[in-house]
Amino acid sequence: MIQGNSLYVENVTGDDNQFTMFGVGVTAYVDLLEKSCSCREYDLIKRPCAHAMAALRSKHVNEYGMSIYKYSSHLYKVEAYLLAYMNSINIIPLESKWCVPEELLNVKILPPLVDIKLGRKRK
Repeated sequence: MIQGNSLYVENVTGDDNQFTMFGVGVTAYVDLLEKSCSCREYDLIKRPCAHAMAALRSKHVNEYGMSIYKYSSHLYKVEAYLLAYMNSINIIPLESKWCVPEELLNVKILPPLVDIKLGRKRK
């Protein structure tokens, strides 16, 4: 939001969803319906970049802080997060269900032999 406040926004086409941003030596084109920006950040992560934030400020004036969520991907919403972690993930079954062959139960595994050097490391 802070970076977007320093950009000059112009609506060249007259459409409420297409804007041109002018900044320090940078010009960017934002389409809010397509969720795209010429800087490609908005295209890739589907979260409004500084240019898209400036366009939202121009379009929604006082209420642009809450409009961010309408123009972000559904992946960034609380519902998607809760659905992703709703079920527990059990990669390893319970120890009572393990099927270990007898020959492996009798094998003793020793730790590797390590030569411990005393003193401080020299650089």
